[in-house]
Amino acid sequence: MDPIGIVIVDDHPLFREGVRNVLDAEEGLRVLGEGTSGDQAIDLIRQHRPGVALVDVNLPIMNGIQVTRQIVADRLGTAIVLLTAYDDVQQVLHAFSAGAAAYLSKDIEAGKLVDVIRHVARGFFVAGDQVYDEAGLQQWLSRGVETARRPHLDGDVEAFAPLSPREMEILQFVTRGLSNKEIASKLGISHQTVKNHMTAILHKLDVEDRTQAAVYALRHGWVRLQDTRK
Repeated sequence: MDPIGIVIVDDHPLFREGVRNVLDAEEGLRVLGEGTSGDQAIDLIRQHRPGVALVDVNLPIMNGIQVTRQIVADRLGTAIVLLTAYDDVQQVLHAFSAGAAAYLSKDIEAGKLVDVIRHVARGFFVAGDQVYDEAGLQQWLSRGVETARRPHLDGDVEAFAPLSPREMEILQFVTRGLSNKEIASKLGISHQTVKNHMTAILHKLDVEDRTQAAVYALRHGWVRLQDTRK
């Protein structure tokens, strides 16, 4: 039986080394490559077509949620395991809505990480301590979204739906303090288009205003503080 091919993407060398050492000691697992940013994650997955990719949420250039969305859109078949220090219910919902196969805290025990890798390589999904098939995950996700969303959220807008690439780009500008007019100028689109995107962002993040959206992005590691100074 062929080993499970894995890529590891995290910009902390010591963390990557620790994960690689754990995986190298396991029979049937093979690390195919390592990266430090979101764009490298996509390049590595396209190049190696691994069974599993371990991807940090808080990455430079593209965050782990964006990477997950792109890999799912490309239908590359790699199971994305998101690793993060930002462990809360809302982040979990965003992760699985984007197409992640598992969402794990970075302080996970080595043995459990290996178990998760084997589960997702077989087509299962791992949320917390539970292992689901696709139908089970969708039921769990629907219950979670219904519980977490604000009661007065418009029924025709899905909370925790993945942000589009353009929405994520606008959100990054928002965290830098740019107004809608300034964002429109930067992107070469109309002021009204930016406003429309902002409305969608607020609904998907289930927040009230731009400030809350910016705080949400920073708190969940979607945008880095140093990136806001560019």
